[in-house]
Amino acid sequence: MDPIWSNVRFDYSGRHVLVIGGTSGIGAATARAYREAGAEVTITGQRPSAADYDGLDGFRYCQLDITGTDDMAPVAASLPALDILVNSAGVGWVGGGQGEHEYEPEIFERAIRMHLTGPYRMVDACHEKLSRSSLPGGAGIISIASMTSFFGNEVVPGYGAAKGGLVQMTKTLAIHWARENIRVNAVAAGLTESAMTAWMLDVPEAVGPTLDRTPLGRIGKAEDVAGAVLFLTSAAAQHITGQTVIVDGGYSIFG
Repeated sequence: MDPIWSNVRFDYSGRHVLVIGGTSGIGAATARAYREAGAEVTITGQRPSAADYDGLDGFRYCQLDITGTDDMAPVAASLPALDILVNSAGVGWVGGGQGEHEYEPEIFERAIRMHLTGPYRMVDACHEKLSRSSLPGGAGIISIASMTSFFGNEVVPGYGAAKGGLVQMTKTLAIHWARENIRVNAVAAGLTESAMTAWMLDVPEAVGPTLDRTPLGRIGKAEDVAGAVLFLTSAAAQHITGQTVIVDGGYSIFG
């Protein structure tokens, strides 16, 4: 792992983890972290097989269209058991070569399905297996939220609306499922290096304003977010539920 993990050791030996959108970015970093901590990790992606991606050795793979309605139950049913579910699939439609952007009603709706309705359908499909988990501190559901959960962003109205809803959904499910010893939390990532943000990181005029108000003075790494995810599903966080932990280098502390 990254050197910043040198004084931290998680043990998820024998535990079952499902990472939605675990083929790249924050999802991939989180999946690797759980695997290195001993967990049996299943990841999902949109392509037919794991062979269609690079570097996915050691993971169980399921194809999943998170914007649909039919894939969630089969994925959940295929798991031998489940202790932790991480909802990390995401993309922003910002225009580009094909001209798709989230001000188009159909694309706005697709963004809501991918980042809010899809995650809800996934946690619903996994609920029964999570309720049977014996993970110390309780089974864990983590959703990856965003600064757009709290701040307006003109470029991605659908993504932002969904990520705001994700924070509220986290609170509601935490209340509803506490009696079953399922803890539900979220991690709100600031600007983080990934394929989705690569276009922005290569444009100084685009990334400059974010860096200027980030006290720690750097863009986040996927492992920064993964560390918070693993903590929140550990027994060290057994009294934390319904919360959204912000991992943004301090960006959000300014008014």
